[in-house]
Amino acid sequence: MKALFSILKMPAGPASRRGPGLLVLFLAFCCLMARGESVINTVHNLSVSGPGGIKAVSEKNPCVFCHTPHHANGELPLWNHTMSSVSNYVVYSSARFTNLNITVSQPSGSSRLCLSCHDGTVALGNVSSGAAEIILQGGVGTMPAGANNLGTDLSTDHPISFVYDLDLAARDPQIKSPASLPSAVKLDQLSRLQCTSCHNPHDNQFGNFLVMDNTGSALCLSCHEPSSWPGSAHGLAAVAAPASITTRLAANRSMAKAAMVAARPTTMSAIGCENCHLNHKASSASHLLQARALEDNCLNCHNGVTAKKNVAGDFQKPSVHPITLNRDAHTPVEDPINPATRHVVCADCHDSHAANHSPATAPNASGALANVTGVTAAGGVIKPLLKEYELCFRCHADSIGRGPATVPRQVTESNTRLQFSVGNQSFHPVVAVGKNQTSVPSLISPQTVNSVMYCTDCHNSDTSPAAGGGGANGPHGSIYRPILERNLVVTDGQPESPATYALCYKCHNRDIVMSNASFRFHKTHVVDDKAACTTCHDSHGVANAPHLINFNTSYVTPNSLGQLDYISTGTFKGSCNLSCHGTDHKNASY
Repeated sequence: MKALFSILKMPAGPASRRGPGLLVLFLAFCCLMARGESVINTVHNLSVSGPGGIKAVSEKNPCVFCHTPHHANGELPLWNHTMSSVSNYVVYSSARFTNLNITVSQPSGSSRLCLSCHDGTVALGNVSSGAAEIILQGGVGTMPAGANNLGTDLSTDHPISFVYDLDLAARDPQIKSPASLPSAVKLDQLSRLQCTSCHNPHDNQFGNFLVMDNTGSALCLSCHEPSSWPGSAHGLAAVAAPASITTRLAANRSMAKAAMVAARPTTMSAIGCENCHLNHKASSASHLLQARALEDNCLNCHNGVTAKKNVAGDFQKPSVHPITLNRDAHTPVEDPINPATRHVVCADCHDSHAANHSPATAPNASGALANVTGVTAAGGVIKPLLKEYELCFRCHADSIGRGPATVPRQVTESNTRLQFSVGNQSFHPVVAVGKNQTSVPSLISPQTVNSVMYCTDCHNSDTSPAAGGGGANGPHGSIYRPILERNLVVTDGQPESPATYALCYKCHNRDIVMSNASFRFHKTHVVDDKAACTTCHDSHGVANAPHLINFNTSYVTPNSLGQLDYISTGTFKGSCNLSCHGTDHKNASY
């Protein structure tokens, strides 16, 4: 306190912008006494003694660049820096904000004060009191290009100057009540979130003038409450972040001291939100993502290096979910079944804030699909989904853009929800236990007639653990179409082998199938006539025929009487009316 008394005892002198007047020195003293660090030791000290790379030629007063005791320009607190004349900033907007009826106005309050330097339109030494502009070393005028020059397009910066109140928190379940904000995070008198809610321009103890330590995204989580984040795989990831992320963070922390940058945590969990999001100058406006292409924010880590399973490699295979086709079409408020533009991106199947490592058994969804929207077997939208097939049904059932069936069939049905309906005469047991409860002699243990299965038991990466590989599970991509875990030839004329119908032989014993245990002409058709499994069987399900019989019309046509049907006459018994490979079948029984 002796320093304060010394200042207060000084005789009053003429007020001057640069002179050590009583109030100026008192302001400087307040800066020195601020919690944590003094502005004197930060890059906001643009005086000749400042520690940063931008500083004055001769100006000794560190406060004058922002404040003055006399001739202030009318802005509080005793604002001295010339205000920006920009009145039409491009502000943040998103479909989610529109859906929540959140209006982001032009910057106001303390945010305008920050932008008087940080929009890059006003010289840093341009102040209101006094006649001459403060000259900076190296001929610096406005804020140099880089992380600290936000420009006038703020659409890729965290929104500011919007009202953050109880009403907003009530409308948005992922936003905390303003009543729960820590004392360091302050709204202005009109309950608006401003630059100063996150940044304290006088104190740089946490780097980038943050108001609190943001390790583990503590500052972000003061306001944001993403579903299940604390227990999510990303929230708990202790692995080192890739260099592309840590290097970018270091570059964006140019206002932090070198020691702070060097000490910055490098694990995924410690970096938190900043693994994917940027508060300023993000590459993607709608979600403030660090990479412009949505999938790059995921594949940056899920590439076999940071995350040991190489999902990125799966998307380079011949058959993939086309995540790059309409990547810009996705919004969190779209119609989940029939969006305006059909698309698939990582975020359609995975909630990065909730996904976890919880295992599950068929048909239940694993933690990888936590908090994702699906469609039930009855056709209703459900969030969060409970069964894995509910995710698949969202795009491959009632969606008008689901696409044609892979194989031309006697009965055409591309709606997988209807194909797997428990009301059908036959279906693979995805939604429920199958209809054939008497005998399926070819099933390989542990499969039984009471088993249920996942869609991903068939549609999976060919390098997944389930296929005997070391890659990732999931229908990201495969060398076998349509994203099949194992080979399945769907054209006739191919020699039968364990590899030709490997997908079928995953669950059905090849030797038993070829022994004709369930159909005495199996071997004749598949080996001798070289007919594919899919020539007779429709893998998903058939409404009006048992045993998944739904003929491939490329090879099976009506007989000479115009008949095309299969009729079951008992266990392992039936008759066919059809023409196949030049042979006319008229009530051919077995």
